[in-house]
Amino acid sequence: MDTSVVTTETTMKAGGQFEPAPQVPESAYSASQESALRVVANNLHRLNESIVKAVDVGLSVELIRACRYHNKTGCWGDQMVPIIERTSPAAPLSPGQKG
Repeated sequence: MDTSVVTTETTMKAGGQFEPAPQVPESAYSASQESALRVVANNLHRLNESIVKAVDVGLSVELIRACRYHNKTGCWGDQMVPIIERTSPAAPLSPGQKG
């Protein structure tokens, strides 16, 4: 399934005549790349939300690159591990919070 979006605009030729502009795909990614990119973005968003929650209850969170994965075709990705430090005593649970 092609997920690229094609936009069409018009350009004016000399003499005031309009002609369609060349179609330009919005994305040069393949469908599998688009899917993988969405998964990474969604997981990163959830990780950032988790980090905010951890910081709000008195933890410091640092992400460190543990290693770099290479697929032997020139692509790579960093593998991360968290370093967690408690900077304040455990915060009491607020009403309605589960422990």
